[in-house]
Amino acid sequence: MVVSDARPVCLSAEGLTKTYRMGEVTVQALRGVDFSLRSGELVVLLGPSGSGKSTLLNILGGLDVPTSGRVRYRDLDLSRPSEEQLTRYRREHIGFIFQFYNLIPSLTARENVALVADIAAKPMLPDEALERVGLGARADHFPSQMSGGEQQRVAIARAIVKRPDMLLCDEPTGALDAGTGRIVLEVLDRVNRELGTTLAVVTHNAPIAQMADRVVTLADGRIATDTPNPNRKPPAEVTW
Repeated sequence: MVVSDARPVCLSAEGLTKTYRMGEVTVQALRGVDFSLRSGELVVLLGPSGSGKSTLLNILGGLDVPTSGRVRYRDLDLSRPSEEQLTRYRREHIGFIFQFYNLIPSLTARENVALVADIAAKPMLPDEALERVGLGARADHFPSQMSGGEQQRVAIARAIVKRPDMLLCDEPTGALDAGTGRIVLEVLDRVNRELGTTLAVVTHNAPIAQMADRVVTLADGRIATDTPNPNRKPPAEVTW
């Protein structure tokens, strides 16, 4: 028997479509997607390249808007927002993690994190955020002095320093080897469990689904499956 998740829905999408024009060609990236995130859950989104995973994540995070359909964050309608509304939504509620770290090379780890802390309403101290990702001792190091995995953890610290409600992760281990990727996943798992941050993780790496509360697969711009995972594992116990 599958037990339903009683946590409240914080973000929902209904009938999402997204169409791009590429010269004379029309690309249908999303085709009527219904999707929701519950407060505090960790959802993994799987699917081949071109299935619509990143497009969906970008719309949920306010980096893009749908061609049609509705997106709601609590009482906020994000379907046809103003640029000011989108900016406020991203600043106050969303943290982003991408495959590439996008750190400023001339700034230390602490300074990279502080850039976001300085514009947040109730941030952590930058050093606290770095401690949470296991990099307190590397706060004064520059990106060029760090490994790829360490740079990604700085990027996570930068995302969580403003205490976002949701963390949206697009291939966060895509540029890392397996061992380093596991360390990054352990950090994301702790953020979800200890801070209660809602996580959505887009990945091609199917084993990562073992650490999710729910696994969603996309194919050809549609949700193919949406399955609860009653046996969520910590990254250290994931079978690769």
